[in-house]
Amino acid sequence: MTIFQAIIIGIIQGLTEFLPVSSSGHIELSKAILGVNLDHNLGFSIAVHVATVLSTLLVFRKDIIDLLTGFFNFKLNYQTHYVFKLLISAIPVGIVGVLFKDQIESLFEGNLVVVGAMLLVTAMLLALTRLIKPKATKPIGYIDSIIIGIAQAAAVMPGLSRSGATISTGLLIGKNRDEVARFSFLMVIIPVLGAAFLDIVKGDISKVLTAPIIAGFIAAFISGFLACSFMLRIVRKGNLYWFAIYCAIMGIVALIFA
Repeated sequence: MTIFQAIIIGIIQGLTEFLPVSSSGHIELSKAILGVNLDHNLGFSIAVHVATVLSTLLVFRKDIIDLLTGFFNFKLNYQTHYVFKLLISAIPVGIVGVLFKDQIESLFEGNLVVVGAMLLVTAMLLALTRLIKPKATKPIGYIDSIIIGIAQAAAVMPGLSRSGATISTGLLIGKNRDEVARFSFLMVIIPVLGAAFLDIVKGDISKVLTAPIIAGFIAAFISGFLACSFMLRIVRKGNLYWFAIYCAIMGIVALIFA
């Protein structure tokens, strides 16, 4: 992998991790277009995913500090309940990752048919959000966190947008736009860091070139920060359905490339 290719893929990872257009689907498409094989480049994959998590930490730094401060007071306050909800939301994707790891990985071997189909599903979910009218409602509860967590677990499919699935699900069950967006972006921190840790423990990343990793990491971090900030404003305005059109087009492109 060249530095230029690393920067391009890093930018794609950072932007599409937060925009509801499927990072996995776009990475598979970019691999096919650029002729890059990331299957054995574990270090690079870990770097760009950790970079997007760090961009999340930066965007939500005040929220995270508040949550951790309240949580470590060791009282059943709002912050403690919220952290528990985030932990619970990670359970479904953890179960899927443990039980179906090999099957999931097989889907990331250039299967553009699956990518195209899941991008079309993402388009449908985003289009449905146009039918939802903003309303005051109860905060996200424990059952809600499980439901949104199941949506996140389903989004391990390449082409099915994680942010698109979780935000759409939260809106469809009647939750507030701001709260759903905040919960969606915070809930990804735990599974991504967990998966990265397991990959580091199990994988051999010593043979990976340093320059592409650094370039990809920086590109993913900067683009991720910008995309996360931008996405929060998009959700507040309720303009997700515009991404439905984009996902539908990219889904068709993926099926053509397949």
